[in-house]
Amino acid sequence: MHGNGRHGDGTEPRIVVGVSGSLESLAALHRGLAEARDRGAVLVPVLAWEPPGGEHGYRRSPCPPLLAAVRESAEQRLRDALDAAFGGADPGVPLCPVVIRGETGPALVHIADRPDDLLVLGRSGGPLRRRLRRSVPGYCARRAGCPVLTVPVPELLHDLHRLESAHRRARRHLSFGPAPELLAAKR
Repeated sequence: MHGNGRHGDGTEPRIVVGVSGSLESLAALHRGLAEARDRGAVLVPVLAWEPPGGEHGYRRSPCPPLLAAVRESAEQRLRDALDAAFGGADPGVPLCPVVIRGETGPALVHIADRPDDLLVLGRSGGPLRRRLRRSVPGYCARRAGCPVLTVPVPELLHDLHRLESAHRRARRHLSFGPAPELLAAKR
């Protein structure tokens, strides 16, 4: 699963898809597969990974066994995401999975380096994560030398987030401790 995303002689069109394992990235993988089928392109799912603490932290305290374990974990996450997206079946298009060490946005722009590539991305995490880290789709849209397609969040995921939000609000309004009627019945 290592490599630079190249397939064959480099003349085939490529659909590069950013994969993290999230539901958003699985939606992007499905859209990327549809685009690859329509265009007769190679599907290049890419999972970028960084050492714990980032590159700067790793340079200060290198630990090769830890680095190998994190890389293996990233490879497994990509395999799991592909299995989840395709159900273990052959996707029906040439597939060239890539696991690359680096920050996600720059790594994706590096792989999708041809003008005829299409870079397909899901939305970046929830609102808190988007505040803490820069937006990968935003970075790629500004820096990529190829078209970038950001796949909207699936409607089912919107429904799930609404249910979670309602559940959190309901929990805040629940009283803590035994209900008064239970205390009265106990006496």
